[in-house]
Amino acid sequence: MRCPYCQSEDTQVKDSRPAEDGAAIRRRRVCPDCGGRFTTFERVQLRDLVVVKKSGRKVPFDRDKLLRSVEIAVRKRNVDPERIDRAVTGIVRQLESSGETEVASGEVGRLVMEALKSLDDVAYVRFASVYRNFREAKDFHDVLGELKGDELRGDEDAG
Repeated sequence: MRCPYCQSEDTQVKDSRPAEDGAAIRRRRVCPDCGGRFTTFERVQLRDLVVVKKSGRKVPFDRDKLLRSVEIAVRKRNVDPERIDRAVTGIVRQLESSGETEVASGEVGRLVMEALKSLDDVAYVRFASVYRNFREAKDFHDVLGELKGDELRGDEDAG
C-alpha cells in the first residue's frame, strides 16, 4: 500500500481488526520512510458497479460517496456511526447481489431512503427533500405522511 504522504511503496501494517460487522478489515499502517500513519479498509467486492444517472451518464459506484450522503442526512442527529456503516454496507450488498453491473441512480436513492427510514426520521426527511427535489412545503407534508402511514393523508381527505 502506497503511503499517502510520501508515496513510498513500502508501508507496514501495525494492527488489523474486523470492521463493519466482519464485512471489512480495518488496517492501521505506518510508513517507515516518513513515519506517517494512516488507516485502510479492505472489503469484499462482488462486482464492479456502475451507476446510471438520470441524464444517462454512467459513473463508477463509489461507496464513500454513498457514506458521505448518509452522513450528511444524519448530521447533528444522535445516530450511532456503527449503525450508519451497517446501513451503507447493507445497501452495497443489496446492489452487488442484485446480479446487475449497472444500477439506476434512482434505485440507489430508494435504498438510501429505505435505510434512513429505519435510522432516523429527520434524516429521512432531509434526504428526501434533496433526493425528490422538494419545491414547496406540501412536499414535506407528503413525505411526513409516508412516515406516519396513511394517517396524515386520510385526515387531509376528510377536511
